[in-house]
Amino acid sequence: MKLILSTHNVTLTKAIEDHIIGLLDKLAKLNRFAVNARVTLEHDKAKAPERQFSCSIRLTLPGPDLFAADVESDLYAAMDLVTKKIEQQIRKRHNKYLARKHKQAARTKRSRQDAGL
Repeated sequence: MKLILSTHNVTLTKAIEDHIIGLLDKLAKLNRFAVNARVTLEHDKAKAPERQFSCSIRLTLPGPDLFAADVESDLYAAMDLVTKKIEQQIRKRHNKYLARKHKQAARTKRSRQDAGL
């Protein structure tokens, strides 16, 4: 997965970069078809203290992209919550795919059973 990391008013340290890479590795295990991830980290001193740090992730996949953003008082908390939101979106997409596949198989099985009677 290709990582595009941009920051606004945030000094990118090795610890922040390692944390982001660890979170994205976790997401890559959930969906192996992820093409790239665009992570944006921002710090706005003009906002209230509980809304100063924002993090957004756009995950490019086949089909519609996944996007999540969060604003917190701590940068690491914002990164963790955004990753959790993206993880929920990946799980939702996967469960919809499985449900559709199961629904079609159940319909086929039912039609075969009805034809046998």
